[in-house]
Amino acid sequence: VQLQASGGGLVQAGGSLRLSCQASEHTSIDYSMGWFRQAPGKEREFVAFIRRSNGARDYADSVKGRFTLSRDNAKNTAYLQMNSLKPEDTAVYYCAAGRTIWGLRKNLGSYDYWGQGTLVTVSS
Repeated sequence: VQLQASGGGLVQAGGSLRLSCQASEHTSIDYSMGWFRQAPGKEREFVAFIRRSNGARDYADSVKGRFTLSRDNAKNTAYLQMNSLKPEDTAVYYCAAGRTIWGLRKNLGSYDYWGQGTLVTVSS
């Protein structure tokens, strides 16, 4: 499975962006999807997760109420809608896929496939 992340860019604080993660093959049945981000000088951190079995979602506390993760199974694409962006959201965003169980959704090592990352810059 190859993942292609896109949609990053420069936006002012309070603005919105939608990131996309295109998979090379059908992933909705076999794989859960996650989004992570890595800011300069910091470790990669969990952002959002959607479970393959029932579509259950989870978000980092820092993005709850502002970010929404969805997937279009027909297009093999997952989306991360980001609203009310803040300067602290500035990071490279990565999508990931794997047979990840709910309890390990925040662990980088529980994902099998990673996209190349897309840069989001939020100006103040």
